[in-house]
Amino acid sequence: MKGNELTDELVISGLEVSIGGKKILKSLDLTVRQGEVHALMGPNGSGKTSLAYTLMGHPDYRVDAGSVTWRGQDLLHLPPDKRARLGVFLAFQYPSSIPGVTVASFLRNIYNAIHHPKPADADGERSIKYTGIPLGKFRKLMEEKMALLSMDPGFAVRYVNEGFSGGEKKRLEMLQMAVLSPAMAILDETDSGLDIDALKNVADGINATLSPEMGVLMITHYQRMLNYVKPQFVHVLLDGRIVMSGGEELSRQLEANGYEWVRDQVGVPAGTGDEASAPEPVAQH
Repeated sequence: MKGNELTDELVISGLEVSIGGKKILKSLDLTVRQGEVHALMGPNGSGKTSLAYTLMGHPDYRVDAGSVTWRGQDLLHLPPDKRARLGVFLAFQYPSSIPGVTVASFLRNIYNAIHHPKPADADGERSIKYTGIPLGKFRKLMEEKMALLSMDPGFAVRYVNEGFSGGEKKRLEMLQMAVLSPAMAILDETDSGLDIDALKNVADGINATLSPEMGVLMITHYQRMLNYVKPQFVHVLLDGRIVMSGGEELSRQLEANGYEWVRDQVGVPAGTGDEASAPEPVAQH
């Protein structure tokens, strides 16, 4: 068990990242273990989404220094698909639509890509025979997860994010997480743009999927999501660095006092960190 404790954790050490020659993350350190829920908060432009994209391997982000290890492997040297197969999942802040592809078909394809990938040497007749998870078995899995999230079964036959409301798009991200059962989930501002009812629905989805086998890094700008999903750890990202960490009480202090209070506490000039990140690239599935 001691070996698992050493490997089933996401360890970010001295991470420095830039995009287009602009430094975004500056010697960032963070450790997230399976079974833990961490909230990463910070003002707009502090580098929160940039961290999420870097962890998942977005090619626009250049890692200048530092390391990221997960389950004993150097995550930074792996392509995004291999990171996903290692159990790392990213829920996008701005999910893309895929016209003509149903939710059920999309979910089955990404499930196969992660849990039943086509053998690398499969070609010819062997490639044609590849089917991945049997359709009936997957349908049962998907229906179980939709019931867990209290989702209308009719959701499965709609096209991915086509005509979806903001809340529906975020709930589909939660359904993906439930179906894939990742070991490390990165949730990029799943509360952004949601009214209170949609926020509660998304929070219920997150809580329904939490388990000792899954670590969560929940990125958010506002404290309101943390009223429904309770983190054990809260961190403040400012100017590309984590400048403050604490428990749930820290999020309440932020809500009451704002990020200028953090700047005062850590001795950072007013306004610092608001322009840390370059414009975020459009998320693509």
